[in-house]
Amino acid sequence: MIKFENHIGGINITNKYLVSLIGNTATNCFGVVGMNTFGPRQRICSLIKKEQSLKNGVIIHETKNNELIIDLHITVSYGVNVSTVVESIMEKVQYTVETEAAVKVAKINVFVDEMQS
Repeated sequence: MIKFENHIGGINITNKYLVSLIGNTATNCFGVVGMNTFGPRQRICSLIKKEQSLKNGVIIHETKNNELIIDLHITVSYGVNVSTVVESIMEKVQYTVETEAAVKVAKINVFVDEMQS
């Protein structure tokens, strides 16, 4: 949970909200087929639920000054320009998180784990 204090009061933003916001934004980008699981916890949850979740492949790290470092693990369509897709995802995710959640994004790492036709 990320907590902010300002002159009006406190704001709490949950990781669940950020993960769903980021996953939804990333999957709506051109060329992205889906999100991939990363780590044992996400793999076990995806095996139990047996469905593709937007939470898969989104890892959020918080820095000391309330900025985010976001890791995304994605599958892209075969034949698309991967560098253009990755650049588009980085720009859209950063814009969406900073405007919708008012949280600064320090860095976005996009890992293309798979290509599908």
